[in-house]
Amino acid sequence: MHTLSDQEFTLFQRFIFEAAGIMLSITKKPMVRGRLAKRVQTHQCDSFGDYYDMLRSGRNPVEAQLAVDLLTTNETYFFREARHFALLRELLSARPRSGDERATAPFRIWSAASSSGEEVYSIAMVLADLLADEPWNLIGSDISMRMLERARRGIYADERASHIPLEYRRRFCLKGTDKYTGSMMVDRALRERIEFMQINLNQPLPAALGRFDVVFLRNVMIYFSEDTKREVVARILWQMKQGGYLLVGHSESLHGLTDAVETVAPSIYRKRRQ
Repeated sequence: MHTLSDQEFTLFQRFIFEAAGIMLSITKKPMVRGRLAKRVQTHQCDSFGDYYDMLRSGRNPVEAQLAVDLLTTNETYFFREARHFALLRELLSARPRSGDERATAPFRIWSAASSSGEEVYSIAMVLADLLADEPWNLIGSDISMRMLERARRGIYADERASHIPLEYRRRFCLKGTDKYTGSMMVDRALRERIEFMQINLNQPLPAALGRFDVVFLRNVMIYFSEDTKREVVARILWQMKQGGYLLVGHSESLHGLTDAVETVAPSIYRKRRQ
């Protein structure tokens, strides 16, 4: 198997930073080697440097996207960070229902780094539970096409579902049989209510994305430089309604990045009303 030199690792650091704004520390060198080794072998490249040259040549955009997918860290699980879902339940429980003169437009949530789908399906279960027949809209996005395809399928190993409340597993999940034994699938009716799309947060956002009541931007910014964080947060806030909530990972903070939000609790922010 080919070795990955420090010089070659620097090339892939630059590659993923330019593609996705992600900064890889030197501690990620074994990860880069492990995830790309098979691609180097598949294309019969003599070195990681030759594989990098192929990616940068522009001759194989599909392979370039695959390399981005492989270098994007995707670690998630259902109902991660319980206090965020407690807040979501509070917001939905207090929301005016149809027939109430205070009723507004459909409640809109964006899972801005949905990875393999556990986060967005967790949100969907809460929405379906508390809003019932009330209108809501949920978008899940990621830079990785590979992760988006996994999310759309909605199939997970049983052990991945251990964090789902039992009532929700009964209502929204199907037990796998035959070749799917040992797995569970999110019910089709719930899957069809979610719109998945590829979005690179390091680039201008789609004009038709619309405004959101809540945005989950969790465990993403830890990979960004300070300048990239500011740019991404500014883009996200532009897509949020006044008074909307922005949720980040428990180890992340918006301190020093923007004055357009107020802190509600650690990792929970609210867009200031103007």
